[in-house]
Amino acid sequence: MGNVFDLGELRRLVDELGSGSREARATMLDAVSAAGKDCECQSCGTEALSFPPVVLATDDALAAAVLKVPLVRDAQRLAAWTGTRQVTPEGLLPDPFLPCAELGVPNPARLHLLWVVAVNTGMVRIVRGVATAGPLALSAELPAAALLGFWDGVVMDVLDRADESLTGSEVVDDHLAEMLATMYAVSDGLSAATLVKGILQSHEVACETRPAQMRELAAVLPAELEGALSLLGYCGLVEPSEAGRPRLTPLGMWAVRQDLLREGHDAPTEAEVAVFADLGADELVDAIMKRSAAPSAVTVWLESRVPETAARELVKIAASGTAGQRGTVGTILEELGPEAEAPLREALTEPAMWRYAASWLHIRDLPAPALTPADSTWIAVDTIASLIHLGSAPEAVCEFGMLEPAEDLVRVVEEMTLVDHPDTIAVLDLLGARHSDAAVAKAARKAAMKARSR
Repeated sequence: MGNVFDLGELRRLVDELGSGSREARATMLDAVSAAGKDCECQSCGTEALSFPPVVLATDDALAAAVLKVPLVRDAQRLAAWTGTRQVTPEGLLPDPFLPCAELGVPNPARLHLLWVVAVNTGMVRIVRGVATAGPLALSAELPAAALLGFWDGVVMDVLDRADESLTGSEVVDDHLAEMLATMYAVSDGLSAATLVKGILQSHEVACETRPAQMRELAAVLPAELEGALSLLGYCGLVEPSEAGRPRLTPLGMWAVRQDLLREGHDAPTEAEVAVFADLGADELVDAIMKRSAAPSAVTVWLESRVPETAARELVKIAASGTAGQRGTVGTILEELGPEAEAPLREALTEPAMWRYAASWLHIRDLPAPALTPADSTWIAVDTIASLIHLGSAPEAVCEFGMLEPAEDLVRVVEEMTLVDHPDTIAVLDLLGARHSDAAVAKAARKAAMKARSR
């Protein structure tokens, strides 16, 4: 899947969409592709997204549905019609209008999609310029795993066609993978108007489109999206919800999840994350640090606890733990609202935790002590140190690059030697060895030498 929507905004979107009202979710969709330049470090470009847990239909139900997909049925009809037949040097039918007329296929573009599916899945085999029946004979008697494997291949063929005008809309094709991922994150459906707005905003940012072009696109995109959704319905991926909003079909949910998993994203089922609900806070933090628990497990864990109790358990770990534990705990605490105020206020007395607690309270407009520039520098050191503890050194360098404007990073590096943090030297060594800005790297090496001499 591509990266047309801004990755950070889409990550926030899929993390939050599941819990908000429909109006709130629509508002968040409006913010996808918000202004701001993407980070240039390679690691950020490959960052994994975390999607809400989903409930999938059973394999047997999904397998039975595969044989009812119009695209699949028509590909079977085309394979049967083809029989034994000469094809062009490119492996295509010589006269596409003939099967279109005889099979009722609306146009050669649709026929080409059916031909690609039939050939690639093995319904048709081409040898020495002759098409014959392939090894695949679709039947309800096939095991569910075989039918789902076939369906996975069909969807990959369909999505691959987005590079060759699958839907007839260049803009929808450009944003197709991200649109399907967004629909996956909001499984009960999104209005076509919301999808149009998200695509427009995303396209404007990604392509730096001029206002006049955007106005033209806004006028034609609703109709183009309607046609695209109709095609996706024919392909078995999209259907209207009870309220009339486009949503993924059960087969669409399954297929998009397979694609997300292939791309390295976190897309669990509810059953997969349910096991984390009974973990203790220390076990959860440890599992996240070892990457054996997906980020979506946090939501399940928090939902099974009183917010104040959960926060108190987490604060205890962070107050006495490493920077890696504090960073992990901080990520979990971000999911809690003002109802967790009491344990965070108590954390103001903890030397290693009070700055985070003060920041947490400030963000929620709750009374808290002000943080000095020195405190902010301490947090910067601790944040980068947490990523080092988690084995994410490239992300640590990227995180540092987003702290301040480039001209101020040297100053921040110099100030790091003044804060009392056990990981200061490790952080400076990392920046000295890996930062792409020569001035920043030099300042970090000099600061590390100074810190060692103390």
